[in-house]
Amino acid sequence: MSVHSPRSCTAFHDARRIASGPLVEVALAVKAALAADPTAAILSFDDATGKVIDLDLRGSDAEITARLSAPAGETAQAAPQPDGGETSRGRGRPKLGVVAREVTLLPRHWDWLALQPGGASQALRRLVDEARRNDGGRSRERAAQTAAYAFISAIAGDREGFEEASRALFAADRERFAEHSRSWPADIRAYAEKLMAGQSDASG
Repeated sequence: MSVHSPRSCTAFHDARRIASGPLVEVALAVKAALAADPTAAILSFDDATGKVIDLDLRGSDAEITARLSAPAGETAQAAPQPDGGETSRGRGRPKLGVVAREVTLLPRHWDWLALQPGGASQALRRLVDEARRNDGGRSRERAAQTAAYAFISAIAGDREGFEEASRALFAADRERFAEHSRSWPADIRAYAEKLMAGQSDASG
């Protein structure tokens, strides 16, 4: 999910999915569901991580919309860098698409980076790009497994077949996961399978 995309999440009332999409839309749907049934057991999940999120439902719909639509701080002030010039926009630094975040390294790492062509930031970008090329999708697969496990742990941890389904999840065995989660409600199975597939919008 791009840093510019609305945060996407999904809400469940017990085992039934009641809303999925941008955070604001889901929050308003959850508020409406709770107004209809204040005792409803509703959990909302971040589609990118599978983790439970707390929705701030105080105030009117307009207040909720304004609060949850406010952009989070997507960038941080750049920490001073040994190669110089990275704390402010300098010659040769890309003007678009750059996010400044703190990087903590040992002195020997900074010493090595300072010797690389273009300075520390360019060297780090090259290293990350190379690692991504050689990753073979493993990082994406791990993230999808972690998200799916976070979700099923929160909503299906006491259901039949959970332990076996969890083992199948981390073994990337979709057939065995489907077998051991067969008794789970359809909406839970469907959302878990979307997370396993790395479909972070999980809205289909």
